[in-house]
Amino acid sequence: MKQTNPENPGITLLGLGPGSADLLTRQAWHILEQAEEIYLRTRQHLAVASLPPQLMIHSFDELYEAARSFDEVYTRIVEKILVLGQRPQGVIYAVPGHPYFAEATCPEIARRAAVENIPVRVVEGLSFLEPTFTALGHDPLPHTAVVDALEMANAHVPPFPPSVPAVVAQIYSQSVASDVKLTLMALYPDEFRVRFVHAAGTADVQVEELALYEIDRSPNIGLLSTLYVPPLGQATSFEAFQEIIAHLRAPDGCPWDREQTHMSLRPYLLEEAYEVLAALDAQDPQEMQEEFGDLLLQIVLHAQIAEEYGEFTMADVLDSIHTKIVHRHPHVFGDLTLEQASDVLVNWERLKEQERAEKGNAETSLLDGVALELPALVQAEQYQKRASRVGFDWPEVSGVLDKVDEELAEVNAASNHAEREGEIGDLLFAVANLARWYGVDPESALRATNQRFRERFAYIEKKARQRGRSVSDLGLDEMEALWQEAKKVK
Repeated sequence: MKQTNPENPGITLLGLGPGSADLLTRQAWHILEQAEEIYLRTRQHLAVASLPPQLMIHSFDELYEAARSFDEVYTRIVEKILVLGQRPQGVIYAVPGHPYFAEATCPEIARRAAVENIPVRVVEGLSFLEPTFTALGHDPLPHTAVVDALEMANAHVPPFPPSVPAVVAQIYSQSVASDVKLTLMALYPDEFRVRFVHAAGTADVQVEELALYEIDRSPNIGLLSTLYVPPLGQATSFEAFQEIIAHLRAPDGCPWDREQTHMSLRPYLLEEAYEVLAALDAQDPQEMQEEFGDLLLQIVLHAQIAEEYGEFTMADVLDSIHTKIVHRHPHVFGDLTLEQASDVLVNWERLKEQERAEKGNAETSLLDGVALELPALVQAEQYQKRASRVGFDWPEVSGVLDKVDEELAEVNAASNHAEREGEIGDLLFAVANLARWYGVDPESALRATNQRFRERFAYIEKKARQRGRSVSDLGLDEMEALWQEAKKVK
C-alpha cells in the first residue's frame, strides 16, 4: 500500500476506536492535532465531542437519511473521498473502530485509490472486538466466528459452525435483532442463553444475558450492540465430524477404519441407504436422525479416503454440488421466472442437457443419469419420470390404465416361460408408471405392502402356536380366516 508524503498526502484512513477519545491511538491523536479538517463517516461516535477544537468537521450523516440503501451510502462516500484525496492537501477520512474491521468503505477506497494512483495511509484504531471480549471476559482464541448482522439477517441458517462461539456485530435495531434471531433459531434452541454487549469501549458498557428468543425485546439495543453466541456443543458442526473421521483414518486411529477402501465400504453405503428408507417409511423422526447420521458417516468416510488418495476433497464435493444446485435453479438464484413445478423439471432437463454438451457428452441419453445399480422398481420409476419431463408420456391416466390391462392380457396369452418373464416385466413397468401418475412412490408402496404381509403372516403363525399347531398344519381355509382377522388388526 502506498504511503503519503508531504508533497502528495493523498488519503488518510483513520480509526477512531470503539468509544471514548481515551481509546484513540497516540498516532491518531497526533495526526488529528495537526490537521485542519476531517471527514467522518458518521458523527455518531463518542470520540467526536473530544476531538481537537481546531478541526473543521464534515460528515456523511445526511447520506444515511437520503439514500435508499447502505450500499448506496457507501458508494457515494467512496466516490467523494477519492475526489478529495486528489486535492493538494489530501483528505483525512475517519471511521469508528478500525479502518479495516466491520467497515465497508475503507477497503474499497484503498482498492480504488491504488488503481487511480492515489497514495493511502492507514492509521490503526482499536476495533469493537477488544472491548467486547473484555466485557465478556473471554479470549477469542482458539475459535470465534465474527459475523455481520445484516448478512446473517438475510440468511436461512447461521453462516458459521455451531461448535464455535460467534460474535454478531452491528445489531443496531430490534428489527435486525429479530431477523438475526430467526436465523439462529434454525439451529439453536429457543431458550439457548446468549449475551448482548452494549456500548463496549464506553463507560456505559453493559452485558445482558437472555434467552435467544428474547433478543429482539431488549430495550438496550443501539448502534453499539453486539451479540455473543456461545458454542452449541463440541460435536455439533460438520467440521468437527470431519476431524473425527480423519482421526479414525490417521496412524493413531482405528485399525479397521484405516483398512477400508471405496470398494470395501460399498456394502455399508447401500445398507445405510436402505436403513434411511426404512426410517422414512416408519415416519420415525428419532430413527431418521440416527440413520441420516449413519449415512453421513459413509459419505464423509469416502471423502476422507478420496482426499488421502489424492482424488478429491470434501471441499471439492461441496463446491461441485453448490455450483450444480445454483446453476440448475436460475428461477431462485437468477432472473428466470418459473411458476409451476412441472416447468422447473423441464428446465432442469434442459440445463442437464447443456451440461452434458459442455462436457462433450451431447449424445448421452437422458436416461444415463439413472444408476444401473438401483432396484428395478425404482429404476423403472426414474426412467419414466425422466422421459415424461420431455413430453414422452400419456396425455391422460386412462392411457396408463389401458396399458396395464394390455400387459396383463399379454401375460395371460404367453405360451412359455421366456414370454411370461418378458410380459410380467412389462406389466411391472406399466404398474410403476401407474403409480407415478397417481403420485405414489412404487418402491415405498411395495415396501409398505411387504411389511403388512409380514405382520399379517406373523399373526397367522402366532394364532397357530396358540392352538398348539404349526402353520403348515393349518388348512387353506383356516389360514384364510386368520388372514382376514389379521387384516382387521394390522
